[in-house]
Order: sequence, then C-alpha cells, then structure tokens
Amino acid sequence: MALLLYRIGRFAYLHRLAVILVWVVVLVGMIVGGITLSKPTVDNFSLPGMPSQKATDIMNAKLGGQGTTDPFTAANATFVFRAEHGLLTDKDNEAALDATIAAIKALPDLKGANLVSNPTRPAPVDQAQMTPEQRSQHAKSQQQKQAIASVRTTEQQAADAKVNAPVSADGRTARLSVSFDKKITDLPKDFPDKIDAAAQIGRNDGLQVEAMGSAAQSKSDAGGNSELIGGLVAAIVLVITFASLVAWGLPLMNAIIGVPVALMGVQIATHFTQLGTFPSVLTSMIGLAVTIDYALFIVSRYRHELRRLGATTREQRAEAAGVAIGTAGSAVIFAGLTVMIALGALAFIGMSFLGQMGVAAAWGVFIAVLIAITLLPALLGLFGGKVFAGRVRGLHPQDTNEGEGRVANGLRWGRIVQRVPLITFIAGVAVLGVLAIPIKDMQTALPGAGQSEKSTSQRKAYDLISDGFGVGANGPLLVAIDGSTLPENLRLETYGSIINDWTRDLGDIANAQITQLAPQNAAATITVTPKSGPNDQATHDLVNSLRADIPIDVGGQQFRLDHGVAGQTAIEMDVSDKLKNVLPAYLGIVVGLAFILLLIAFRSILVPLTAALGFLLSVVATFGATVAVFQKGALGVIDNTQPLVSFLPIFLIGIVFGLAMDYQVFLVSRMREEYVHTGDAKASVVTGVRYGARVVTAAAIIMISVFSSFMLNDQSFVQEIGFGLAAAVFFDAFIVRLVVIPSIMMLLGKYAWWLPKWLDRILPNVDIEGERLAHRLGVGAAATAVAAEVFA
Repeated sequence: MALLLYRIGRFAYLHRLAVILVWVVVLVGMIVGGITLSKPTVDNFSLPGMPSQKATDIMNAKLGGQGTTDPFTAANATFVFRAEHGLLTDKDNEAALDATIAAIKALPDLKGANLVSNPTRPAPVDQAQMTPEQRSQHAKSQQQKQAIASVRTTEQQAADAKVNAPVSADGRTARLSVSFDKKITDLPKDFPDKIDAAAQIGRNDGLQVEAMGSAAQSKSDAGGNSELIGGLVAAIVLVITFASLVAWGLPLMNAIIGVPVALMGVQIATHFTQLGTFPSVLTSMIGLAVTIDYALFIVSRYRHELRRLGATTREQRAEAAGVAIGTAGSAVIFAGLTVMIALGALAFIGMSFLGQMGVAAAWGVFIAVLIAITLLPALLGLFGGKVFAGRVRGLHPQDTNEGEGRVANGLRWGRIVQRVPLITFIAGVAVLGVLAIPIKDMQTALPGAGQSEKSTSQRKAYDLISDGFGVGANGPLLVAIDGSTLPENLRLETYGSIINDWTRDLGDIANAQITQLAPQNAAATITVTPKSGPNDQATHDLVNSLRADIPIDVGGQQFRLDHGVAGQTAIEMDVSDKLKNVLPAYLGIVVGLAFILLLIAFRSILVPLTAALGFLLSVVATFGATVAVFQKGALGVIDNTQPLVSFLPIFLIGIVFGLAMDYQVFLVSRMREEYVHTGDAKASVVTGVRYGARVVTAAAIIMISVFSSFMLNDQSFVQEIGFGLAAAVFFDAFIVRLVVIPSIMMLLGKYAWWLPKWLDRILPNVDIEGERLAHRLGVGAAATAVAAEVFA
C-alpha cells in the first residue's frame, strides 16, 4: 500500500493543476446537484418491532388506520396564544386573536381550513360549509360522542371537557392545533417562516404567540458560524504548529473543498431517501475535523522529509511528497478506515436513523481521506518551495531538535514519563475515573420541544401549554384496545370500566377518556393524560403499567384484551430503551474491532489491548462529564438542563473509537518504527512521544475547537454532541494517548511488542510505517543516500 500511495503522491505533486482542476469540477458538480436535488429533512426515530407498534397494528386492523399517522412525517403545528394583559376574551386581545387566526387559515395546504376558528369563540357547526367527507366524519363523531357519554358520569364528562378545552382555566392561554395535507418532507423549506409570519401578526398586536410541531420547526443549517469559528481556531493552531504563514492554509484549503463535497453528497441523498437533520450536522462536524487533522499529519511528515532529503529541486520535493503520502498517508488511510468502519457499523444495528447518521459521517471521513492523499500533494506542488515560507519569529516547527539549540516539549514530556511511568499512569487513570462518576445518573431522551433552547418559539409554546393545561398535556398517551373477543353487547361497558376503574387505580393520570370506537365497538382508543411530564420517570412508569395485562371479568368469565400503548412519549421511550439495549453489544463490537485492527497494524498483543482499554476510559469519562454539564448543570455552561439525547452514547462511542485510533496510530506507529530499527523499547517510547506529541496536540486542539464551536448551535442535541465530542478528544488525546499509553508502554518495555510466532505468520502485513517503501527507495536513484535516515 505504501508504494502505491507513494506513486499517487508523487503523481499529484507533478501534475498539480490537473488534480486541482478535477477536484474543483467535482466540487461544482456536487454543489449543483445538492441545490437542485435536495429535499427537506425529517427526523424519523421509528423502529420496527417496538412495543408501541402494537397500538398502531390494532388501529389499522380494527379502525382502518383511522387516527393513525406517522408522528415523524406528519406535518402539523400547535399555536399557543397568551394574553400579556387581561384575558384573551378582552376586546383588544380577541381582535388580535381573530387577525392571527385569519392568517393561520390562509396558510397553504392547511387541512380543514374552513373549520378552523378562534379557540375562545368556537364557531358553531355549519354543515353547509362542510365538504361531504367532513359531514360524514362529523356525523360519526356525534354518534360516538353519544355512545361514549353513556358510560361516563356527568362529572366525568365535565373533566373530559376540561382536559380538551382550548382555553386554560384562567382564560389567559389558548391552543389551536392544525395539520396539513402534505407530509413534512413535501413542504417547502421556508414553511416554518410562513408559520412564524402568521404568529407575528398576533405579537404585533400585543399577544404572545408561539408555535411548535413538525411544520413549525426551523431546520438549523449544518454550516455557518460553527465552522467559521472552528476554522479560525484551527488556523491559529496550524500557524503555531508549522511556524509558517503559508503552510497553515493547506489543511484549510483541503477542508474548503472536502467539507462542501461531503455535505452536498448528503443533500443529494435526500432526493433518493428520507434523511433527518442529524446526518448533515455530523457530516459537517466530523468532516471538518478529520480533513484538517489528516492534512496536518501529512504536511508535518512532508516537512520532515524535506529536511531529511535536503530537497531543493522540484523533483526532490516531489520525492518528499511521495514519501510523505506513502508513510503518513498509509497511517491516514488506516485511521480513516477505523473511523468509517465504526461509523458504518451503525447501519447494521437495526436503527435506520442511526444508520443514516453513521453512513453520512463515514462518507465525510472517506472524502477527507481521499482529499488528503490526492488534493493535498497537488497543493504542495502548487506552492513548490514556498510551502513553509513566511517563517513566524518566535515559533519553532514541530521537528526542531536539540541540534538547533532547543529541546522540544514532546521530548521533555517523554523523559518525564520515562522517569516516573507508574506515577503518570496512576494519575491519568485516577483523573478519568473521577470524571466518570456522574455516569451512574445518566438519563436519555429524544430531542423535542421540551428540550429546545428556552429562547425558541418551540420551547416557549411547550412551556405555555405546561403552565396553562398541565405538564402532562404535552405528552398524552394513546391506548388502543382490541375488544373483539368480548361479547358485542358488553364491549362499550367494558371500555367504560377500563377508564373509570382500571386507569384510576394506576395513579399519575390526570384524565383518561375514550376518543374513538370501531364499528360494532370491536376496538377503542383511549387518550390518557399523565400528571407528569413527557421525560419524567413517573410517565415512563405509567407507560409500563398501561402495557400490563388489563384484568377483565365479564359475567364471571375472564377475558384477556389485546392492547397497545403509543403516542409520541411512548414511542420516544421505546426508542431510548432500544438504544440502551443495543449499546453494550455495539460497544463490544467496536472494542473487538479496535483490537483486531491494531493487532494487524502493530503486530502486538498488548498494544491493541491497552489501546482498547484506554478507549473505554475515554468513553466513560466523556459520558460522566457530559452528564455533569448537561443533565446536572455543572460549571453553569447551560441553563437548560435535560436528559442526554438518546442516540448520543452509541454514536459517541463510534466516533470516539475512530478518533482514539487516529491518535493511537499517529503516536504508536512512530514508537514501533523506532523499536524495529533499534530494538530499544523504552527509547522508542520517548522517540514516539517526541515526534508525535506536537502533531497529536495540534490535531486534538483543532478537533476540540471544531466540536466546541457547535455549542453555539440553537439546538440542544447539537450542543450535546459538540460538547461530548470535544470532551472525548480532550480526554483521549491529552490523558489517554499522551499520558496513560506512554506510561503503560514504558512499564511493559519490550513485552509491549510481544507476538506469538504462529500468529505473526498468519497476520497480514499492512506496513503502515512504509518499511517496504524504505527498502524500495533505498535502491532507487533519488534516495539511495538517505533511505535509512528517512525512516529512522
């Protein structure tokens, strides 16, 4: 592989304009394709085989699907109105409300617009204004209301009406829910702006008007300020790393081409399959970080090869570029493959939305690797001998050595670890262990209006409903009951018994009422409004209680009623539980994969074992820190404490694994290279830290800055992901890879590289250090005199 990459790097350097032109054409083509083919995204967390699916199955079988909609694709909105002064029925407030309702009725594709009216003054039913379908539905609804009322007392009917009331008891808050004829994927991208414009009419007249729901949710761009800030910090770090006003721009040039290509690829994919908002965000986040990091690693090696070869001519610089791609490029490909495999594996755990995120992010990494081994050497050729021009006074390049009168910090740290490896090992593990403590309290939930930033209209609408109608109003549960096994004359009475007796005994229920009946009362749906909020543990316990068997005794005969519990809250609970259940299996797969890949790369048993254990330390410390900050409000970073996003743990494991292997390869490959040439295990650790510490540090700082910048996003799940990834990089790079791993390697000595002979014979030799390339160049005309030194 090293020889092939050497040829690619040398070719790209010598044919720089052609290679750059190809990438520019690819970029333009992807942008055009992304703009013309992209469709709106929709976050669909539904999973096959979930417990909530049973309710949908009953409704499809007994009610012909009536009332069943996919909560992740249906386009709907709930408007919430709040009187700043007085009551909503006051003259000025009512006029403002009427004007807002008129604007809402004018929204395109509004379903049943002729039936929408002021919630404080519902319009009387005028069947003359109804369509034939609406009249038929109205007639059925009236018949069902009469049947349902027959099994409810007058007091209970009043309680039902209070729960369903569009206006709060204090007369200051009202709600209006509407739906649209199109799916959310078919609505134009600016539709949330149209909804906000309708709400703004009421705001201009003194009302507080907020909106939430799938049609009202604005889609945050994956790009913007986050990438700009991350890129700015990356530029500063690169200038310090290379001590050059020219070289720092090369990794950023890679990102300017690579990240848009990757993002536009995801946008094109929306034309052919339904995607959520998360794939684009993560492709941007991961793509930007690894594109810069991989370029940093290769440019660092290129500078080293220039110094070793004493390259002054174009041909010699092309040789240095080829060697850099053949050696560092091999490590980049290996590191990139580990990230892609870990992310791509998410597509095989039975969760489509998580698989989409993994595949999209893996696509971004693939583009980063491809850019690094083709476009980067072409850019090196474009700048020629001026790549490291513009030397910044006071700064020293990463390969400055003692011969130049300066001891590199990496060398200083390597010597400290060499003197007290046991102390540094214990200190590193202890710090990570303390950080991991909060993980015991970790809670997860899917992102929704209740987790949005407090400044957003979605969150304000959620809070207004909680204040005006109770916290349970934001998370009603739907119980679908199949009563076909009961005698027909006892079915309605049985449903009444369920809502009057059984649900009352369960507790934590504000109200339970029959909302739909199937023909011959063969099935019924019951809407249960909890007393607790959607993310409260009490609500989750209630869902489990509702799913238990319903005890029915009719005429002394026991009946078992098949039933299911759905609703947004129940569905999200099922998804979170499924994610928790597959997390250990996925973690085992990732750790096992890490062991096998590193076993092949480093031809050692203990090196991959310690790498995998270090990865686990990074993961638990990251989870602990994220729980402390976002769930417990530590450090005062956020004022909107909430459970972690359900898919964050499993996705973070995949990404952290890949990044951890990046740093492991960058650092330990140099140790192995030195050990192979000298046989001195402890000196090889110092050498690996000496040459790898600065690159790993720079790469980590860049990734941390990129990920941290996403905390400026207005969506909490993006903030959590950005913080989690930044924390993971910090812990893994600075504590695990630069403290724990060198300490272990120093303690193990030569035993770190032990490998049974029988295993050595059967393992493939991937040669990520480029030993075969060194041998090949050793007999070549261009590098005969320096081959041994190049790979020393």
